[in-house]
Amino acid sequence: MATTPPAASTPLPAAGDRSPAPDLARGVMLLAIAVAHTPPLLAHWGTGALDRAALFTATLLAEDQARLLFVLLFGYGLGQLVRREAQRGSDWPDTRALLRRRGAVLLLIGFLHTLLLPLDIVAVYGTALLLVAPLVRARTSTLVWTGALTAVPGVLMLSVPTVLLERSGVSATLAPMMAEGPLAHVLGNLQAGWPLETLLSLVTVLPALVLGIAASRLRVLEEPHRHRDLLVRAAVVLGAVSLAGRLPHTLVVTGLWPTESAPLLHTASALHVLSGHAGGFAAAALVGLWALRPVDGPFATAVAALGRRSLTFYLFQSVVFVALLYPFTLGLADDLGAAAGLCVATALWAVSLALAEWMRRTGRRGPAETLLRRLTRSPWRVPAGR
Repeated sequence: MATTPPAASTPLPAAGDRSPAPDLARGVMLLAIAVAHTPPLLAHWGTGALDRAALFTATLLAEDQARLLFVLLFGYGLGQLVRREAQRGSDWPDTRALLRRRGAVLLLIGFLHTLLLPLDIVAVYGTALLLVAPLVRARTSTLVWTGALTAVPGVLMLSVPTVLLERSGVSATLAPMMAEGPLAHVLGNLQAGWPLETLLSLVTVLPALVLGIAASRLRVLEEPHRHRDLLVRAAVVLGAVSLAGRLPHTLVVTGLWPTESAPLLHTASALHVLSGHAGGFAAAALVGLWALRPVDGPFATAVAALGRRSLTFYLFQSVVFVALLYPFTLGLADDLGAAAGLCVATALWAVSLALAEWMRRTGRRGPAETLLRRLTRSPWRVPAGR
């Protein structure tokens, strides 16, 4: 039976019911994802002052940082899920089976998403749940060590290809590889290295994933009032570390620091990725501080509604990007510079915000979230232990 949709003036749940902070963080994250995905889909970034400023903003605040915030929140959500299952009386074999079913469905969704747009993270989540689900029960010290030991290879896997592309003069965008027709587009994405690329990408997400699980044990976002000092320190210190560490690569990308030195390029790129972890935590801390204040206004309510449907609107972004930018659709990739692309990303997030708020008012769940829940909890699944 459908539930009665909440009234427009209903405040967001307070701590002790459902804290708004995790949903707010996911809603904000989708703006960062849209901004980060736009430059790689454009044929050129433009040379004007506005284009350079837009590229500077996207590189400093979103590229290699939005993705890590996404992973951090995914790990945090896993910790919440395992805690809820324990409160319901589920034993570990049942919870592990649930996580692996969830992983299999995410892997399928991610595979289908990859056929649409070769900028996927969902399949990596699925792979993580299938291969490293027991980490959700590991000691916090084990999680910290896992994050530390995988940080170096993870950073190198993301940063080294970036530098090699820059030094080779090859375009840093996907535009040269965009197919002229939909069938060629799907076939090209199918042959683009999946699933090996997805498997290797697991190393790049493990540091943020396990640290997100560890943070969930402190209930930092569910109970921000208890961790106000920690959130302030994280926002200030990690935010400063992120900006300082990501600035050199940003200057290189925007042409404000021209250099051909390979050691400098590699160092700047590695710092950019590594500092993205700090930036992800800083962004989550800022949202936690936001949740300390009354957040029952229309904007916060809409952002939280978007966050509750983050998987749906992550996929929605990809549909819109393909519809706008690819040669077999509107083909705007050749016509937009970085500034116009940033405007498109912001407008896309605003439309997502409005749609999510409409879904909240009318009592509609996100279609992707509904599908994920039904498939992972379907009664015809084989029970754990068989």
